Formats: sequence, structure tokens, C-alpha cells
Amino acid sequence: MNHKTITLYLLLSISLLSYAQTSDSLIVKQLRERGVTFSHNNAVTLLMSGQEKFDDMFAAIRQAKKSVHLEYFNFRNDSIASLLFDILAEKAKQGIEVRALYDGFGNSSNNQPLKKEHVEKIRQTGVQLYEFNPVRFPWIDDIFNRDHRKIVVIDGKIAYTGGMNVADYYINGTEVVGEWHDMHCRIEGDEVNTLQKIFLRMWKKVTGEDIHGPQYYRGLGDTSYITGLKPDTTATAGQKMIGIINREPHVTKAIIRDFYLNAINDAQDTIKLINPYFTLNHKLKKALKNAVKRGVKVELMLSVKSDIPLTPDCGFYNAHKLMKAGVEVWMYKPGFHHTKIIMVDGRFCTVGSANLNARSLRWDYEENAVIIDPHTTKELCDLFDREKADSFKLTEEKWKQWRSPSKRFKGWFAHLLAPFL
Repeated sequence: MNHKTITLYLLLSISLLSYAQTSDSLIVKQLRERGVTFSHNNAVTLLMSGQEKFDDMFAAIRQAKKSVHLEYFNFRNDSIASLLFDILAEKAKQGIEVRALYDGFGNSSNNQPLKKEHVEKIRQTGVQLYEFNPVRFPWIDDIFNRDHRKIVVIDGKIAYTGGMNVADYYINGTEVVGEWHDMHCRIEGDEVNTLQKIFLRMWKKVTGEDIHGPQYYRGLGDTSYITGLKPDTTATAGQKMIGIINREPHVTKAIIRDFYLNAINDAQDTIKLINPYFTLNHKLKKALKNAVKRGVKVELMLSVKSDIPLTPDCGFYNAHKLMKAGVEVWMYKPGFHHTKIIMVDGRFCTVGSANLNARSLRWDYEENAVIIDPHTTKELCDLFDREKADSFKLTEEKWKQWRSPSKRFKGWFAHLLAPFL
């Protein structure tokens, strides 16, 4: 065998080895190169409605023995938040450390914000409640670099994360959009430690207080005293591989954008994607089109209804362009799907706070759990397929029936503003 033949053989072997890599192994490798750590001993329970999330989380908080930490974009001043703060006050009365953070812009942009008197009343109960980056005159930078994360950690042993803030419309819906659909999950395992670190770092940033010690982390004792929660019933419960991708401005600023880009580029078979604010950037749009070209079945679900103006019009414009490129687009009708998930090849998925808009991918503090597990991924794929029954498949004919010329123009105009939406 001559030198040229050996070289060709080696090149072919390397090429075949690269092709043989599955999308989940590729995404793990790419994230590890960015400093993301993975653990293999996690359980994940999907909470697929507001009622499920709050019932489960409130039951866990009521059983806390040491600490309850909460980080949210906003606490809407309504019945569900009032119930939460009553439970937290009771825990504080029992001597449990209760710390809570909310974002200043998230609160101000809320149609039922916490006011100073509400915050003071809550603090008087022993709940340590602080605002990140209050909105103040002249408001120049107040719409950027907001804390959009949703993290709750109880006793350092179990954690909740996902797309829901604290508001009763996650249960009751709203007059404007009707039913409000969203996704949250409960994690038990070593990735709870990662979420706790994220919270405590933000707590120090806001309050200056350095909270540390083994009592805040998984490892001391077990969680058997917390009972009555929805279980992870999959075959891999307690053995799931999870990594937390945490976006912080000026530190890990592109990590979630790059995760989505790599996830799409790594896909070899299927992509299923639900996201409420689908403004996208050029690279993500190109990646989705290229996925179709190489034979990947790409399915996208957006909502007909939305809670904000202009941004959804940009999403509809993008969806139409992607439909013409071969993406299967489903338009969800009954309410607003605020869910932020992607499932790739049935092998891995993500649940978290990040939207596919400039705010989440370029400006805000965000956090997503990347779950490398076919069973949890299948649960989300099954959700996607069930929701098709309440959706219509976008076609050129449907597009022209649904979107008038003026609305199409609005979408075109909105897409010009995508870097700021």
C-alpha cells in the first residue's frame, strides 16, 4: 500500500467517523468546549401547564427545611403571587431562609406590578425580596441586559426552571389570547448545584451579600422528606444527562444563540421547535434552510395569537419564508404558546427561558437546561404532535387567506427591526 493510498484511507476513515457522530454527542462536545459541564444523575419532571407547575412547586416549598431561593423576571401582583408570598412568609416564620429576586424592567412592564408598598409588606414577613436593576430616569439602558431567568431552588436539593414567571394567567389565560401555554420542569440531581450557583451569583450582584456553604448544595442528606410531587416516570429517571447553559451579558453572551445554531446544524433526522418570539437572525434562518436541504424534517410551531405587538408579525414573516424553503410550519390556534423548546433527532432537547429574539440571544440574562435524553425528548415530541390537532398547517394559500396585504407589509417592516425586538 503506497503513501497516497494510505492518506486517502485515513481521510476516508476520519470522514466516516465524523459522519457517525450523533447529534447529541456533537452538541455535548460543542457545549463542553464552551465551558458547560454535564452530569449524569438527574431526574427531569416536565410540568406542562401553569396548574402543574404551581401545584408542584408550592408543595415542594411548603416542605422546605433550610432555604428557598427564587429568581424571576417578574411576580405579577395577582392571586397566584399572593399565595406564593403567603407560603414564603410562613416558611420565613419557621426560620427558613427565603431569598427572592425580580427584574426591574420585568416588573415595570407588567400590567400588575409589585409596588413599593407591596415589596415592603412582603419584606416585613421575613422574605428577603430584592429588585435587579430598577428602572430609573433617564431610562436609556433600562430595556437591555434584563434578568429574564426563571429559577427556583429548594434546600439546594431540587430546582425548577423553564418559561413561566409567577402570574395567574398561566392558569386562567387572558382575554386577549385565551389559554396561555408554557413549559417548566423540575430537576433533581447534580445540575441543581449549577442552578444554585447561578442564583447565588446574581444574589451577590444585587445585594452584595456572599452566600456560600455546603448546606446550599446537593450532597448533604437526601430529598426523601419532600413528597407528593409529580414523578419522573421515564426509564432513565435519575440517570439523565443534563447541562445548564447560562447566558450573562459580557461573559457568556453568545452561548444560547450558538447552542441553537449548533443544534440545528448537528441535526441528522428531525427538528421540532416551538418558540413564541421567532424573530431569528440571519445565521439561524440559514441553518434551518440548510437542514431542510440535507434531508432533515424541520417542524416549527408558532401561535396565531400573541401578548405583544410587532414581534409576532416578524415571526410570521420568517415562518412564511421558511415554509417556502421546505420547513413544515404549524400555526397554533386556541391560545398563546409561550413555550420555548427544541427537540433534535429524538435525542436531546432544551427547556428554559430563552426566546429566539434579539433580547434573549443578545442582551438578557437567560438560562436553559439542555437534556441529553431520548425519553424526555420524546415527551416533548409527543406534546408537539398533540398540539398539531389544534393547529393549521401553513401553506401559500393559507398564508394569503390569513395574512392580508397590510399584515404582510407589517411583517416585512417588523423583520427589519429584528435586531431590536
